[in-house]
Amino acid sequence: MSVNKIYKEEKKEISFMKTKKDLIRWFEDLKITDVPIVGGKNASLGEMVRTLKNKGIDVPNGFATTADAYWLFIRENNLEKKIKEEISHLKKNTKSLQVVGGNLRKLILKASFPEELEKTIKISYEQLCKLYKTNNVDVAVRSSATAEDLPDASFAGQQESYLNVTGINNVIDACKNCFASLFTNRAISYRNEKGFNHLKVALSIGIQKMVRSDKAGSGVMFSIDTESGFKDVVVINAAYGLGENVVQGNVSPDEYIAFKPLLNKKNLIPIIEKKCGKKEVKMIYDPSKKNSVKNIKTTTKEQDSLVLNDKEILKLAKWATQIEAHYKKPMDMEWAKDGKSNKLYIVQARPETVQSRKKNTAFKTYTLKEKGPIICKGLSIGEAIASGKAQVIKNVHDINKFKPGCILITEATSPDWVPIMKKAAGIITDHGGRTSHAAIVSRELGVPAIVGTNNGTKIIKNNIDITLSCAEGEIGIVYKGALKFIEKELDISKIQIPKTKIMMNLASPDGAFHWWRLPVQGIGLARMEFIINNIIMTHPMALVNFNKLKDKKAKQEIAKLTKGYKDKKAYFVDKLALNISKIAASQYPHPAIVRMSDFKTNEYANLLGGKEFEPSEENPMLGFRGASRYYNDKYKDGFALECKAIKKAREEIGLDNIIIMIPFCRSLQEADKVLKVLEENGLKRGQNKLQIYVMCEIPANVILAEDFADRFDGFSIGSNDLTQLVLGVDRDSQELASLFDERNEAVKEMIRHIIKVAHKKKRKIGICGQGPSDHPDFAEFLISEKIDSISLIPDSIISILQGIADIEKKKRSKKK
Repeated sequence: MSVNKIYKEEKKEISFMKTKKDLIRWFEDLKITDVPIVGGKNASLGEMVRTLKNKGIDVPNGFATTADAYWLFIRENNLEKKIKEEISHLKKNTKSLQVVGGNLRKLILKASFPEELEKTIKISYEQLCKLYKTNNVDVAVRSSATAEDLPDASFAGQQESYLNVTGINNVIDACKNCFASLFTNRAISYRNEKGFNHLKVALSIGIQKMVRSDKAGSGVMFSIDTESGFKDVVVINAAYGLGENVVQGNVSPDEYIAFKPLLNKKNLIPIIEKKCGKKEVKMIYDPSKKNSVKNIKTTTKEQDSLVLNDKEILKLAKWATQIEAHYKKPMDMEWAKDGKSNKLYIVQARPETVQSRKKNTAFKTYTLKEKGPIICKGLSIGEAIASGKAQVIKNVHDINKFKPGCILITEATSPDWVPIMKKAAGIITDHGGRTSHAAIVSRELGVPAIVGTNNGTKIIKNNIDITLSCAEGEIGIVYKGALKFIEKELDISKIQIPKTKIMMNLASPDGAFHWWRLPVQGIGLARMEFIINNIIMTHPMALVNFNKLKDKKAKQEIAKLTKGYKDKKAYFVDKLALNISKIAASQYPHPAIVRMSDFKTNEYANLLGGKEFEPSEENPMLGFRGASRYYNDKYKDGFALECKAIKKAREEIGLDNIIIMIPFCRSLQEADKVLKVLEENGLKRGQNKLQIYVMCEIPANVILAEDFADRFDGFSIGSNDLTQLVLGVDRDSQELASLFDERNEAVKEMIRHIIKVAHKKKRKIGICGQGPSDHPDFAEFLISEKIDSISLIPDSIISILQGIADIEKKKRSKKK
């Protein structure tokens, strides 16, 4: 039943509500421009109920008291003069913030609730009860300041909210407490800082049906990557129970990332990240206390399980894109799942206020010049580096002890911590995810933070020098000591884009989104072995033969690592597919060339369980590596897992910009065997637009270039191995370092020939070695030979782009 239908049935009561003063508004009668009347939260809820409900986005119904209702409360209790007096004491420094705030809250809590307002709320609450067919509907009573969520001043978290409130008397009490919370110390301080007149800001109260997420889960969702500003993803955090724990950072939540461009494609599951958080506690209704909630510990099973399934993740992600499209800006949303109905709801939406305001062409990079002992790790917030003295403060009552310029270490933060967060060089918390209070405020303040370390307050000692690095990908690292680092700021808009295609070498999926602003045209080399070594950490054959493993210690570690996977092989496939997809998504629809694994046997042996499957070789660099493994019975089943991961990334997740590249392919016969194995694993060249490239890093690849071109769609020159094998120089030998040079005429002749043949056979030809990054004259040689693309490591791209553009300009001038 709609609210309007109830209105018609309650004519007498409705006529009372249509008094001179517009004291309440139902959500469905509000629009986004009503911020001055009901504040940002309530105006946004109304906008969604009014415009997006018919598109299938579910928002729990309710109503909001208006600014008129607040001013009625102030006037009837003659509070305006008293509020002015208290604020003047603060301005004159005759009373402290704590005293002024306490006095103002007492004034409001002792005041009488206007009869007209109380009756209006009572009638509205009764109508909400009828709407949900219950005598005492459970509601959330939330504050929404009328200056809230403006583009230049976010008031989120400054006022109070009350959950699981039932019965009209309790609703009225919660409303009065909300009015009082307009004068929390943090809210007074924030308004002073932002220049708002305390007597020009009113408080609206949203009274909204509770979603029974205490019996399921809830969380926060952004329609933009909160760290890098990458606009093509939806980031979802989830935990069990009511959502306050995620918002306040009291738990380490699950994190899911969905890829927006593929969300509406049929039969695809474009989820590119699923991380299971610890979810240490969950907030539920407290059965022993009416109108109360409490935190209880989650079970081991809950901690090891994902809160949402794929279908639910995709539904929320689609809603996020619809909400973003409606508001025409990136959005910060809260969602909840009802444990009784299993339905999902959006319970709040407001504009994202940090990344959406950044200039897309501005690019800052931070690089550590040295490394120190690692103290702990967590999630990186801010992509910057900071160093300073560590200051551990566990209790908010001790924040006055904080020394400006120190690095704050605490368990979790709330709005009360903001005054010292502004003064910190960096912030480290035990708990929280990317959407926790500490993370959100740190981004807004431009202060780097590491959240969810689990034990930072226990193992970081007071007053020691530490360095907080958020510049090494998704994982933030706390180092011992004040380490030296470089900070660079660049304006990409001033860089001239060369004609030669510039691509990027990437290893870490965690850093993929960080580089999205760079003016490149795809991934020239994505190293699969980095994902296997650093994220999967297990030898694929150890997963294939898990039950037969002889190494008991390795078996225990693998079992722990693959918790939740009955089929251990599926762990490898899932992790590899998701991480490859994350890299490919960062440059979609540009090509992402993924090299199949190219570990040496000694490197494979260092993976969990690897020693049982790897031979001992005198010279692994020239041994059982690359293509030779893929069809060999000793690794064939492991390669099948790599193939399944690629197939999943391309065909299930939908990243069909992924191109396969085969490394260290020694002969034409070997090429045929590898192509046959790929086809047996569902990866046939040309099928589903699949392209297969080959590395050109062995002289045989150059000498038989025409024949290799008949079998593959393109070449990528691996200049390190090619130089090593042409010159007979160990690339890792310090003694022979002076002899190792890609610019040697013999190496250049090889490269000249392969480019010529590739163009003759209409095959793509690029280079992914380090040479162009290190030697501008080598880059000039490649351009003069008309190479199709040059793939560089990310932090060298900006400096080399302009150089390549200048080389091309010089060549054009010579022709004239």
